[in-house]
Amino acid sequence: MKKWKLSHWIMLGMILGIVAGYACHRNASDETAAKAMAADFGVVTTIFLHMVKMIIAPLVFATLVSGIASMDSGRSIGRIGAKALGWFVGASLVSLGIGLLFVNIAKPGANLNMPLPPADAATHLQTSALNVKDFLTHIVPSSIAEAMAGNQIMQILVFSLFFGIALGKVPGEPGVFLKRAVDGLMETMLLATNAVMAFAPVGIFAAIAGVITVQGLGVVVTYGKLIGWFYVALFALWTVLYFAGRAALGRRMPELIRKIREPMMIAFSTASSEAAFPVLTEKLTEFGVHRRLVGFVLPLGYSFNLDGSMVYQAFAAIFIAQAFGVHMSIGTQITMLLILMISSKGMAAVPRGSLVVVAAILPMFHLPEAGLLLVMGIDQLLDMGRTATNVLGNSIASAVVAKWEGALSPAGTHQRDQASPSASVEPVPDYGSVRS
Repeated sequence: MKKWKLSHWIMLGMILGIVAGYACHRNASDETAAKAMAADFGVVTTIFLHMVKMIIAPLVFATLVSGIASMDSGRSIGRIGAKALGWFVGASLVSLGIGLLFVNIAKPGANLNMPLPPADAATHLQTSALNVKDFLTHIVPSSIAEAMAGNQIMQILVFSLFFGIALGKVPGEPGVFLKRAVDGLMETMLLATNAVMAFAPVGIFAAIAGVITVQGLGVVVTYGKLIGWFYVALFALWTVLYFAGRAALGRRMPELIRKIREPMMIAFSTASSEAAFPVLTEKLTEFGVHRRLVGFVLPLGYSFNLDGSMVYQAFAAIFIAQAFGVHMSIGTQITMLLILMISSKGMAAVPRGSLVVVAAILPMFHLPEAGLLLVMGIDQLLDMGRTATNVLGNSIASAVVAKWEGALSPAGTHQRDQASPSASVEPVPDYGSVRS
């Protein structure tokens, strides 16, 4: 049993969660009782997610500042950011395209054997929160303490950019001391991450059990066509991302997939990208991506590279059109794709962002917002798949950018980037070389 890896314990937690949730669902006297039992499981899940969230802000801050302070110029930051954003845009377009392709092939919304909600039914989603003005003003924090308290990764990234660049220019002993302190904080947070992740199997067991207790396994039959084809579309995207990564990483691509199994399973079972962030940072570093580059590209990807969410948005929008019998030409669908491409970049700051983005664009194409009620009941099951896909996409993006930057250690070397005096002071010119 001591030889079991965390991924084995997570898988066991998922299986036991399904069994326990099914038993609770069968023995619940009514829906109210099922929700009460699910709430009990929810206590454990909430505690685990709170444990994860408490380490995200200091981990992101430490890794970002440590990496940026070691860069020799602002041009390095701009070049890496441009390469990352270029990959993000391309991946987003592919993801949206795959979503549109498969929803048109399968037509899961056509001939639904269930009553449709009234077209004027309210979804209570705050679509007003999704606009260019609020997104742009939200990027820059008014208080770093508030940003860290809310785990606003994009705001932490912006502050860390300013702080890291300034720290890199502090001369003499004060600069050396602060860099060593930041490197020490980074190592401390990684140790804290390992401790928190030891509780992952328990938290995942409770998360799965809670979902199955309320919804049971019958929901898979009712929405089988929608759920099945959505996951087929995700699998198609995984295939495209895999071969795109293979083109850049070569034979190391299977190794990367093995490394990120644990964070993907955590993301899938909890439907939370945040839950996977700390362990994903560690696994990418073990793969050989320079820790400083991980600390910059991964938080950026969490805000701008949500591949699974892209598939979901295209899928959900056309599914609603099919359900209400609204014909959309290919040209109209492509226009919707481009609008989703732009509007989705602000979703990271919006609660239930994927649903909100879809709700916001439906009126533009004369589709009833109430159609979202058809998918909100199974959103947790769909969210699990799209969240795991987001983790996969950001992992591949980080590794590929590292390869382009020459910041990827060769296979078989475990690049750890220890916090030491030399690591704190010596710059890494343009990430052109990687120290063990």
